[in-house]
Amino acid sequence: MTQQPIYELTIQPYPALPEQRRREASQVYFSNLKKTVEFLLTSLQIHGWEPRLSYSTIYRNLQLRDKFFQDYEVSGVKFFRVTIARQVLNPVLPTVEMDDFPRRRGII
Repeated sequence: MTQQPIYELTIQPYPALPEQRRREASQVYFSNLKKTVEFLLTSLQIHGWEPRLSYSTIYRNLQLRDKFFQDYEVSGVKFFRVTIARQVLNPVLPTVEMDDFPRRRGII
């Protein structure tokens, strides 16, 4: 079984005021980093946020830390955090120090 990396895009909103309740994070999964970045840039532009990131920045951070994050704020107030994390699909299962079951000879 081959290992396949997937990319998890998480957008975690911050409450603007302390008395506001915290909303749930939204997560989207992609099998291609380029599609992940394109989706994020398009979503930011649609909602009026200035995209302050690039594919190469995200790629380098993922190579170094397996995670990229950036906070979006206006006048010192944080509104949400964008996180892109690399996940492994079909990870290698660890082997435990266990002997095989003994089989009797002659039994198929």
